[in-house]
Amino acid sequence: TVNIGLIENRIPTLGVVYAPALDRMFFASSATGAFEESIKGIQKITIRPVPNSGPVAVASVTHRDESTNNWLNSNHIKDTISIGSSLKFCLVACGEADVYPRFGPTMEWDTAAGDAVLRSAGGEVLLPNGELFGYGKSNYRNSAFIAHGSF
Repeated sequence: TVNIGLIENRIPTLGVVYAPALDRMFFASSATGAFEESIKGIQKITIRPVPNSGPVAVASVTHRDESTNNWLNSNHIKDTISIGSSLKFCLVACGEADVYPRFGPTMEWDTAAGDAVLRSAGGEVLLPNGELFGYGKSNYRNSAFIAHGSF
């Protein structure tokens, strides 16, 4: 994916995530909301309510670890979609999934654009202790986080 994000005051306020192989582009700003451009045109996107059948998670294809599996099991996740890159944020943002737990290492440039899309669609990204996930760390390394819609 191609990821472009803008951070202002430790918060992502603008993001573009483009997946050329899938011909899907997500873009958002905190002022205008979140959108997806695909073969169907441009559509505004928002998070969804958790389905009655149970929440759907997105998880990394290559970085899924024991901590992630334990979290998924303890939170009664109905189904898991395995997909790479920052698209995990975007699938939560557009209502194809409900939560994205990440316990492995990432960098701020890996997450800022997708995080902006998710927040602009009504979701949020939290630390495992429930505090809001922030940016502007001196080493740019992210800690574990839970990105979610209405989950």
